[in-house]
Amino acid sequence: MFPVLLIIILFYFPSSAAAQNVTAPEFYGAITMNNYSQKAGIAPVVFDHWLHRAKFTCRICHIDIGFVMKAEATDINAADNINGYYCGSCHDGKRVVEGKVIFAACALKYTAEEEKRCVKCHSFEKNAPREYDYKTFTEDLPRLSGPLIDWEKAEIEGKISPIDYLEGISFKRDPLEAQKDFTIRVKTWRIADVIFSHKKHVAWNGCEVCHPSIFSSTKKGTVKYTMDDIMEGKYCGVCHVPVAFSVWLCRKCHKNPQM
Repeated sequence: MFPVLLIIILFYFPSSAAAQNVTAPEFYGAITMNNYSQKAGIAPVVFDHWLHRAKFTCRICHIDIGFVMKAEATDINAADNINGYYCGSCHDGKRVVEGKVIFAACALKYTAEEEKRCVKCHSFEKNAPREYDYKTFTEDLPRLSGPLIDWEKAEIEGKISPIDYLEGISFKRDPLEAQKDFTIRVKTWRIADVIFSHKKHVAWNGCEVCHPSIFSSTKKGTVKYTMDDIMEGKYCGVCHVPVAFSVWLCRKCHKNPQM
């Protein structure tokens, strides 16, 4: 009986090493975009979530700009960027963020010197120089139980201040009054209930990222889902499988153990 119970506990509450998987922290959440790149004779784009989430809320990209929350589903091309859509919403060579002009993403014509700019994004399998080094950029940021950044704590402590409004792109929103934390009851034996915080999610997502595309109803208990659904990238798993902290960090959500 004891070995079986031990296996169950280890399965639901793995070590921090197992929880962080084998992906290096600088590559956690990285997205490769290759709808057209290789066909055009250029390396695929590697998008670093860690850098952009340090500077912008999720809502900026996935609501205001319109990126689908699935790799390669947005069908971005160079013409879109040049015309000021998607990556080109910010990467237009004009927009200023934190006192710095953001480089332009694409161009119809470019010189050999300007071509060096392309590799800033089209960097798949290229040892290209990086403007921001992960280790240096994140060395003072708080960590989770393993090597990954605790972005929530970093935001609360004021070590990062994600931008939630882009002039000419975002619309004015009234401040949101977040609901109080609530409990999601878990029916699995000896597994703690989930304590869900609207306040934490509103800081990054607002309401629009989750409702109605991920959770079709805002009424508690209406949407039924399982851990298998989450592991398959549905519901909470839309973010907490590929980008946000891993679903294997069980105690981040399953709190107040039922013993």
